[in-house]
Amino acid sequence: MDSKSLPPRREPLFPTIFYKTQFCERQAGLPAGLSLSSKVAIVTGSNAGLGFESARQLLALNLSHLILAVRSVEKGEAAAAKLRQSAPKAKIEVWKLDMCSYASIRAFAERVGKGLTRLDIALLNAGLVKPSFELVKETGHEESMQVNYLSSVLLSLLLLPHLRTKRASNNEPGKLTIVNSGLSLTGKLPLNPNKPEQPILKSFDDPEKFSNTTWYNTSKTLMHLFLWKLTEYVSADDVIVNIVDPGYVKGTESVSNMPKITALMAKSFAAVTGRTVETGASTYVDAVAVKGKESHGCFLTSWRIHP
Repeated sequence: MDSKSLPPRREPLFPTIFYKTQFCERQAGLPAGLSLSSKVAIVTGSNAGLGFESARQLLALNLSHLILAVRSVEKGEAAAAKLRQSAPKAKIEVWKLDMCSYASIRAFAERVGKGLTRLDIALLNAGLVKPSFELVKETGHEESMQVNYLSSVLLSLLLLPHLRTKRASNNEPGKLTIVNSGLSLTGKLPLNPNKPEQPILKSFDDPEKFSNTTWYNTSKTLMHLFLWKLTEYVSADDVIVNIVDPGYVKGTESVSNMPKITALMAKSFAAVTGRTVETGASTYVDAVAVKGKESHGCFLTSWRIHP
């Protein structure tokens, strides 16, 4: 069954869901003989952490051409140098992509259109947790909502035509996977009773209502709603679109933007409960290289389809 058809989760508390998905699911192995030879993939936010590790794992499956889409080209080139050592036969490029800039996103998509004759996989991994409220000057929106939702939606819509038209000659569908989180199940809309006329998306730009955890969680909830609607317009025969939760992972840079006390608590919790970066990244690889049409429009958690 797909995510839309599954009944909603009935656990009264999120920790119960966390325990079941984090500790009771078992890592899915890769099919024998799986190869990404001749395929082209884009991985955003891939200079470190889960993005870098997922890129490494894709290259280990003989991926032929990898594009690291990163905000800092310098950091991207440093990451590419490491990857080239382990995958010397692959073509590895670093392309500039600033998820806080609509102009940068459009330029990136235009480069894809002009510079690539083939595109099989787009893994949108860039994400952000902000400790304090900050608006993006170019767009006027709060930064974490900008990166996690608004910019990811725009990039998805701009890449979909290329994934459809630049796919393999054997008509295998392209793959678009957007990184999500189990915390999406706890998202809440910050509606202001004093401003009932305020549009929902605009309400996230209100500094008086800001909460870094609520904003992050809800940005992931909104991606569920986007995916639900998107699949009414995109066929799995053209592009398979899904969202993936890697689980709680230790050793990533996600805590670097947290307040010191929160970061310390997060690191301590991760030390006890967290998955390794390698295990977390394997959920990405499963979503883009193993899962097929059955995952179209689905929320993947711990290598499984969930409601």
